[in-house]
Amino acid sequence: MSSPWEQIPLFTLPDTTPKASPESAEKDGSPDATDQEGVTDEAGPEPTVATHPDFGEPGDADSHEQEAAGPDEQEDVAETPTDTESPELASAEAEADGDAVDPPVWEALPAGEAADGHALIVTAAGTYTPSGKELTGPVDSLEKLDKLIRWASLTPLGAPAQIWVVGLAACELLGWVIDPGSEDDVDDMEALRTRAATELTATLHATLPPLLSAGWELRGEPGHVVHLSRTIGNFTSMVDVVIEPYVWTYWNKDFGWHNRVGDMGVLGSPAAGTYLPDDDLPAARELGRRLAWCAQHLGVLPGPTPARTGAAIIDKIKRERTRSGKGIVVTTAGPVPPLDGAPRGDLEPAVGWTRVPQASDLEDADRLVSIDQRAAYLASAGMLELGYGQPKHLTGGSAAAAAASGAKGTPFGLWRITLPPGQTLSLPEKLPLPHPHMLADQPVQTWVTTVTLDALREPVADGGIGADLDDLDITEAWVYPQQGRVLDKWAKILREARKTAVDTRDAAMKGFIGACYKGYIGRMVNPDMWTATRMQHHHQPLWRASIIAHCRWRGRRVAMRIAREHHRWPVRTVTDSWVYLLPEGQDISDPSEALGKMTVEKDVALTDTLLASMASAADVHEVNLAIKAAFTDNQDAAADDDDEGAGVD
Repeated sequence: MSSPWEQIPLFTLPDTTPKASPESAEKDGSPDATDQEGVTDEAGPEPTVATHPDFGEPGDADSHEQEAAGPDEQEDVAETPTDTESPELASAEAEADGDAVDPPVWEALPAGEAADGHALIVTAAGTYTPSGKELTGPVDSLEKLDKLIRWASLTPLGAPAQIWVVGLAACELLGWVIDPGSEDDVDDMEALRTRAATELTATLHATLPPLLSAGWELRGEPGHVVHLSRTIGNFTSMVDVVIEPYVWTYWNKDFGWHNRVGDMGVLGSPAAGTYLPDDDLPAARELGRRLAWCAQHLGVLPGPTPARTGAAIIDKIKRERTRSGKGIVVTTAGPVPPLDGAPRGDLEPAVGWTRVPQASDLEDADRLVSIDQRAAYLASAGMLELGYGQPKHLTGGSAAAAAASGAKGTPFGLWRITLPPGQTLSLPEKLPLPHPHMLADQPVQTWVTTVTLDALREPVADGGIGADLDDLDITEAWVYPQQGRVLDKWAKILREARKTAVDTRDAAMKGFIGACYKGYIGRMVNPDMWTATRMQHHHQPLWRASIIAHCRWRGRRVAMRIAREHHRWPVRTVTDSWVYLLPEGQDISDPSEALGKMTVEKDVALTDTLLASMASAADVHEVNLAIKAAFTDNQDAAADDDDEGAGVD
């Protein structure tokens, strides 16, 4: 990591003309902000940026090639400090470099410039652009933070401009210090988090008056993100100050809380080893790289949660389509219509099923293998035609059935059908019933999406039950007037970004992409996530239900194919993963690397003890315990971020 260069004193900023006037800023705005049309800030002088190499940048633009070499073989490109550099900072960097014996691959990837002008990074040593150019010295007061924000004239990029405060030392300079206690002293991490979040909000309220006196206003309660806005004339500028050391104080299922610190959005996951480096300057460098990565590959800055990032991408596409007049634009929410006899829980539940293995399943089994669909929800989101607009309520079996048999296929909607008893159908005994609401011994009347209605009409060999519409006894429907591949471009952006992350072995951003699409699709069901007027179109529970149904049906279709080609049947399935007992050398995964195809998630050898446990299992509970025991030792290494069961509730 290169050392710093001559710093620009914070209060003797050069009086130069900004690169871009505030009026030329991108009018993207924020998913949870007011309209950004005409957004700007006070025209402040542009910071003069040193033209020396970026901090932490490992070589030139071709430094991707360094991945091929081992960590000890990579060239050390850190520069020797010049006379104008801070000895303390140079020492800190040298120490950080010395500790990084075997850094993750992604930390050697170059930081781009796509987020420059949209975000800044503040450390105790100074402030930097995301690409690594040093701007100012330490920000040790709120007055200086105010001047820095106005001076930088940052513009939004799918979200408000961002100031990232990295490291506890930088927080201490601003008076943002909390002491909620240690996780070693509590039994419940949620209690510690709650206490810390409350203390952080109180501390911010006590220290923010200098910013508020300078004309800034708070949007909502301050926490790990301080949402600031400032209106001058007809222009309103918005800036989010993100306090990196305290991101863990925010609870959200995107962040994976199960009495531990889980995934924290663009910052990564401590459990998965993708969190920022421990030392402040390497952390700042890596954060800058990730901000630039998001700006380049997603077209937006990362939101406060992965779900919000997914929403920001949708909104950017929406604005582009509105301006061009091309493409589907959905502007209203799609809540579940008032249903007579609505099912409890999810409209389309994910499948969860286990069976007790038979002797034939165990006689030649050497391995326990879990396969799952690669980025299943993302794959389905991009290929499904989803409905929007005001649905039409059809009552009476003839009208509803007629709508389902349209010349152009079954329109997007909800259908009240009767699922026949499973035992009356010629279905495989070693697979779950085709729909989670179906019972073996009696018919069930329920509501299903168009995806399920079509899937049930597929042959048994393709995952359906071979039903005719008359067999399903449609009595009622809600049909949407418009439909199309609403999420196709969104899915394409995320798919291409994911491929870039995979190709560059960037596990940190691959995990973030997974959290973005899973988090966003999961939050479609919750109207409380989208209460702002400009966010309500993200409330689309029927889209989510259709995606889940599509993944469930595709998984069953694959299970039928595996049974035909390999004569193997699963012993367990959860969401989009399937667990098999296999002999050595048998590969049931798909050769294709396309999204939605089956890939090996976990593969462990069966010990005699585990095999005996499976053979002696008296019920599905004991089978589940045996499977859990088999995978436990490989859990951390084998768990893939494409497990759609995470973050979709």
